[in-house]
Amino acid sequence: MKDTVSENNRRKAWMGLLAKAPNGRVAALLDAEISRPAITWLRAPEIGTTMVRARAGATGAPFNLGEMTITRCALTLETGEVGHSYIQGRSKADAEVAALVDALMQTAMASRLRETVLEPLEAGMATMKAARAAKAAATKVDFFTMTRGED
Repeated sequence: MKDTVSENNRRKAWMGLLAKAPNGRVAALLDAEISRPAITWLRAPEIGTTMVRARAGATGAPFNLGEMTITRCALTLETGEVGHSYIQGRSKADAEVAALVDALMQTAMASRLRETVLEPLEAGMATMKAARAAKAAATKVDFFTMTRGED
């Protein structure tokens, strides 16, 4: 029997990475590695909105925060694998390439794509996250080491 939980977790990981990738980065990495295979659209890229929900303090009652623009699509390869994507923003090209990578990750090319597309994306995202954390840390104020004017 297939271990669908671990397969779903791996797919969630790469789908999340593709959805958060900077504009054009996935296409650049993919096109440097392979020529794009023929596809058939199940759902051509389309732009829409979705409601973003949040919780006060991460534990309170959920509320509607607002709407966010997304682009979604679904495609199939000639070999039958289906790829889906939902990305933030209005880039049909980025949605297409994310769905293509999703479909290709279900083929024998998965390990090659992991090394040449997903791992560089992860490294880039980690670098951006570290830079953002360093910038935030530079503004941190430690109130316990400040001297009071009364002393």
